Amino acid sequence: MTEITFNEISMKFKTTRTLFSPDGLDAGTGAMLSCVEFKPTDKVLDLGCGYGFVGIYSAKLIGGQHVTMSDIDERAVTAAQENALLNDVPGIRVIQSDGFRNIDDTGYTLILSNPPYHTDFSVAKHFIEKGFNRLVLGGRMVMVTKRRDWYRNKFIAVFGGVSIKEKDGYFVFTAEKRSSSYAG
Repeated sequence: MTEITFNEISMKFKTTRTLFSPDGLDAGTGAMLSCVEFKPTDKVLDLGCGYGFVGIYSAKLIGGQHVTMSDIDERAVTAAQENALLNDVPGIRVIQSDGFRNIDDTGYTLILSNPPYHTDFSVAKHFIEKGFNRLVLGGRMVMVTKRRDWYRNKFIAVFGGVSIKEKDGYFVFTAEKRSSSYAG
């Protein structure tokens, strides 16, 4: 059992060595969340949820019924479901999905992701391009990575612009959907 306190909210998580950052909050995830402002009306997607920290933290702020978590890994999905119950945030949807392939929902106001950025860019490309189509106008995608240039260029090509904050050695990208079609 791992206990994590973030912004004065204490949570407990069951994790395994096979899941990302099993011993506690990843510094990149913490950097990303420190740049996010949640609204009570948000509809949040935690894309690549792992054992569920981001989605469960979001649910603690806005309610589980407004949060969907997804991951390609069946073990991560199981852990996220168990951790949602452990942290008393009922109503969270947890979906096993390779990116957006099994997610039919649209209308998200906030998509949060700490993608696997040490691989090629195919996962991030899918997340950004398909994420754009799942956001409402005015919705935001927030992503954290250690790389800057490719992500900046991709967000600008799809969203038309991006805000970048550097925090603790990470780049936090925030892009807002301002049009119903790709920028470039």
